Amino acid sequence: MQIQPYLFFDGRCEEALNFYRSALGAKVTALMRFKDAPANASAPGCTPPPGDKIMHANMQIGEVQIMASDGVAPGEGAFKGFALSLAPATDVEAERLFKALAEGGSVQMPFGGTFFASSFGMTTDRFGVPWMVVVPLPEKT
Repeated sequence: MQIQPYLFFDGRCEEALNFYRSALGAKVTALMRFKDAPANASAPGCTPPPGDKIMHANMQIGEVQIMASDGVAPGEGAFKGFALSLAPATDVEAERLFKALAEGGSVQMPFGGTFFASSFGMTTDRFGVPWMVVVPLPEKT
């Protein structure tokens, strides 16, 4: 069994996918727009977004799959109570990824070394998704 994040971008999913392609090297492995759904496929009580909006997408970042959608609920999407964590192999790559994610977003903890990691930082990207970037210190034996 796997747990996979499913992020709803309230109408900005395509913009988010393009951002993650550029910032993280994400690969979009599936994409379905609302206009691609059968006419009778809408859920009761839900008004689907315009047809060009994304009903479902899947992207791969490293070895992890993350699903995404524009969603069907009105209002601003809010990502609270969690963070996505990246663990690149090197401090140089970690800093590059942190800076890319932080551009247009907000930094909660500046990037740098800590007692538990050679590199660590916390940021919220321009879509409101919280991220932690960490290169853990080697295990002591």
